[in-house]
Amino acid sequence: MRQYLLKSLLQVIPVLFLISVIVFVLVYCTGDPVSLMLSDTATDEDRRILIAALGLDQPLHVQYFTFIGHLLQGDFGNSFRYDMPALPIVLERLPATFELAFAAMLVATVISFPLGILSATKRNSFLDILFSGSSVLGKAMPHFWLGIMLILLFAVELKALPVSGRGSWEHLILPAFTLGTGIAAEMTRLIRSSMLEILNQDYIRTARSKGLLESIVVYKHALRNSMIPVVTIMALQTSTLIGGTLITETIFSWPGMGQLIIQAVNTRDMAIVQAAVFVVAFLVIISNLLADLLYSVLDPRITYN
Repeated sequence: MRQYLLKSLLQVIPVLFLISVIVFVLVYCTGDPVSLMLSDTATDEDRRILIAALGLDQPLHVQYFTFIGHLLQGDFGNSFRYDMPALPIVLERLPATFELAFAAMLVATVISFPLGILSATKRNSFLDILFSGSSVLGKAMPHFWLGIMLILLFAVELKALPVSGRGSWEHLILPAFTLGTGIAAEMTRLIRSSMLEILNQDYIRTARSKGLLESIVVYKHALRNSMIPVVTIMALQTSTLIGGTLITETIFSWPGMGQLIIQAVNTRDMAIVQAAVFVVAFLVIISNLLADLLYSVLDPRITYN
């Protein structure tokens, strides 16, 4: 296990290198950063001084190595909108995003596991058709449309839940349900297909022939062995959660990293965008690594060398 973990961590290095190149290039894909920082009344001398201060008069490869040196120190530059280092601003928004992502994944889990298991055990029944159709509908619904509909119904018409902001647990319900619905739809279909495959195995038929209760056969023997593809998709959903928060946090004015990225893109605050992209990429890598380690817990036959 230790050798596998070390090997996986070493494989992260070229991935982070590629991400650093992409993050560096982002600045040059958005136009002239100096023009964004200077006011309309700035003179040519002001422009020359700022270019020299930012190191933009250096060759491109020199700028990149300077960027890498600052990145290794956690320095992505200053946000011209907030006039402070970009990385602390991004990290300050992470707890709110984690809170929303965890709640969304909890909603997805609570919805998908019962529906997926029932669809598999009641194959080709009315419930199976209903849940399968609902999962397709849930996957097809855009986050922004569902979020607006939930606001109109529960906040405007029924006045049962707050429209926006972050405070009590009530503020979390609508954005978590909005974000978790699409994930639940995909997980339901995967759980159903994985369970159907396991339920057709010989050892399941053997367990039933021994007279074991159906609940024991399904939950103890079938469900655990069908979890590996589910864990994989849950890890892959990390990027979906972060991407989904870009829209969901904006709709519900949730003060997380998604809303911050949207604001930074609109104002072309590239220091914030660079720091946020790097943090998101790092989180996705870590979540995939944790999923790999969890496989051996679910299936002891899986070993790492």
